[in-house]
Amino acid sequence: MRGFLKGSETMSDWCFLGDTRPALKVLGPSSEELKQGKATVMCVANKGFPSDWSLSWKVDGSGSISWEESRSPVVQENDGLYSWSSTLRLPADHWMKVGSVTCEATQGSHTLALVSEPLRRDQCSQS
Repeated sequence: MRGFLKGSETMSDWCFLGDTRPALKVLGPSSEELKQGKATVMCVANKGFPSDWSLSWKVDGSGSISWEESRSPVVQENDGLYSWSSTLRLPADHWMKVGSVTCEATQGSHTLALVSEPLRRDQCSQS
């Protein structure tokens, strides 16, 4: 394991991480972006373990999304936990018709290992 562990870390520092659900934060589009006719919604997942969690979106409860999605690479933090993000891009006029978007994190094929974070459009500043 030499080369993998850092500094004074020992194998036991890594063995007790277990399955850790990430904390999710959904960020809505800025008013400036909306004025330009675009809407970007970002889901940031922090402190998950192991790295096989994936992010998906639901718009108004539906998982069938026709807008552009992109995902960042998974980054391992110094504490051994992982962070990553997903971005949903849609036209501003579509965003104005959306009631809510939900970011969901699932681990591998375990549908029971689910974390979700909703964002209602009316929670966002539209000025």
